[in-house]
Amino acid sequence: MKMIYKMQSVFYFIGGVSLLILIWQVIAVLTKNNQLPIPGPAQTFLVLEEVMQNPMEDSPDHKGILVKLFSSLGRVFLGFSIGSIIAIPLGILMGNNKFWMNLLNPIVQILRPVSPLAWFPLGLLALESAEGASVFMVVITSLWPTLINTAFGVSTLPQDHKNVAKAFDFSTFKYITKVMLPFAFPHIITGLRLAIGVAWMVIVAGEMLSGGIGLGFFVWDDGFNAGSTEKIIIAIFIIGLVGLLLDKGFNLLQKRFSYDK
Repeated sequence: MKMIYKMQSVFYFIGGVSLLILIWQVIAVLTKNNQLPIPGPAQTFLVLEEVMQNPMEDSPDHKGILVKLFSSLGRVFLGFSIGSIIAIPLGILMGNNKFWMNLLNPIVQILRPVSPLAWFPLGLLALESAEGASVFMVVITSLWPTLINTAFGVSTLPQDHKNVAKAFDFSTFKYITKVMLPFAFPHIITGLRLAIGVAWMVIVAGEMLSGGIGLGFFVWDDGFNAGSTEKIIIAIFIIGLVGLLLDKGFNLLQKRFSYDK
């Protein structure tokens, strides 16, 4: 049964990608006579071969595409990690204590909808570094999903679990590590899964503003400024593929700790 399910998943994936390429080709044909035509798959693939030459080159004059990718991932995981370190304890505090929930929830609801790009100038003023501002933007925007899901998971802990902990006279540390966190962990993983997706989306916009090395700057400088639509499309596919792999990784982790076996 599992084998059939996996085969179906592969079939749907290949079918979906094929449909996307077909739509892409149709758009390329329809815009062929435009002033700025959209390049088709075949034309883009030729540029991809050029981009993938020496992908790990790290000279002062040229950075390979994988160097740029790893640079972006480094910023993402740094910002994501800092955001998670802030979000999880705050989420536990809010979910476990109504006073802190009532006090902090309005702040969360005010700051959460703010556009990621609005945080970049503030980070630039505070850190005086464009790269630091990009990481700051990732930290601020990626912590909300983890915080909200952690608070929800902790707040839904059944009263029976709390009563058992009291009956066995658990210390605060033992209660948190043996009762609260195991119950809330699937919700925390869900928050982390959403957060890594937000972080990956945000870093591209941040690197367009900050420059330096990264996929966002590759889109802006090598793609837009150089007039290479093919490189913009290549970057879009790389960003999408990496985002898919990150999501799949956290999805596997989520299933591993899910109670729905």
